Amino acid sequence: MNVKLKSMTMTATVAVAVLSVAGVAHARDQISIVGSSTVFPYTQAVSEQFANETGSPAPVVESTGTGGGMKIFCGGIGAEHPDITGASRAMKASEYEACQAAGVKSVTEVLIGYDGLSIAVSRAGTELDLTKAQLFQALAAKVEVGGKIVDNPYKKWSEIDKSLPDTKIEVFGPPPTSGTRDAFVELVMEEGCEEFPAIEALEKDAKKEICQRMRTDGPFVEAGENDNLIVQRLESDPSAYGIFGYSFLYENQDKLQGVMVEGVAPSTETIADGSYKVSRPLFFYVKNAHRGVIPGLNEFVAEYVSEDSMGDGGYLSERGLIPLSTEKREAVRKAATSGADMAAPK
Repeated sequence: MNVKLKSMTMTATVAVAVLSVAGVAHARDQISIVGSSTVFPYTQAVSEQFANETGSPAPVVESTGTGGGMKIFCGGIGAEHPDITGASRAMKASEYEACQAAGVKSVTEVLIGYDGLSIAVSRAGTELDLTKAQLFQALAAKVEVGGKIVDNPYKKWSEIDKSLPDTKIEVFGPPPTSGTRDAFVELVMEEGCEEFPAIEALEKDAKKEICQRMRTDGPFVEAGENDNLIVQRLESDPSAYGIFGYSFLYENQDKLQGVMVEGVAPSTETIADGSYKVSRPLFFYVKNAHRGVIPGLNEFVAEYVSEDSMGDGGYLSERGLIPLSTEKREAVRKAATSGADMAAPK
């Protein structure tokens, strides 16, 4: 291909891309957001504030789960693709590569704060104090019994430890597409797994399989991406427990109580000071090709990272978000509003 023809081809390609993105503005006038069920209530709160302050249409916010949101977000540029995705974990290298391959070349990563993973039960149920090892024994597909690795035989809490209630193990939790599931596996299952010598002695890949795989024989129930449904199930069944982000426990303290992990109950204070050992960062990701095209997108991002929103005493902290330090908030705010490109995850 000669230089002139190559130049013309490149110009045409760029023009098509520009037209594709520009077409977004004509196709819809509402910001489109997908992603984590944990981040959903925070994004919804910002959406309402944004609409009230600007008079613009409130963004359309869908709870698709972190993994599902990443897949949709990284699908491409244009009206049919969302502008933002929320995430209860950082973007994976494979997701970043999928974005790049689909033409989503410039993405800004925004850390909004921290959240605890809560294990909760109805206020009419039995409050527990569980170790991570006991949670692993309750929820893993395979466990160590008598020095051997076997299919999980435990049906009651008391079978794990006689000090625990003589009631059935029934725990509702998120599916594999959820960032909450990923975080629970990393922060609870994998750490609890380390307490068992026969599992620790396995080769790396075999150990990973044992430590990460949740049981499918009944005691652990995948309840979908809607954490409100788990709350409703716990209300109707005081013997059942549920796993979700702390914000859902915070918002339903009149109905639910948190389970202690290693002697510490989840609360704003214990998550902030690090004494509650089951917490994780929360993010949202912005598709920079849609900035300046989708009406209000830049303004919405600015509202999300404002001091009134994610600062100490901001309206997101009132919903259970644990704020970043002042210095970190300033760095995040600068990157978010300037549209800084995120680095490729390692």
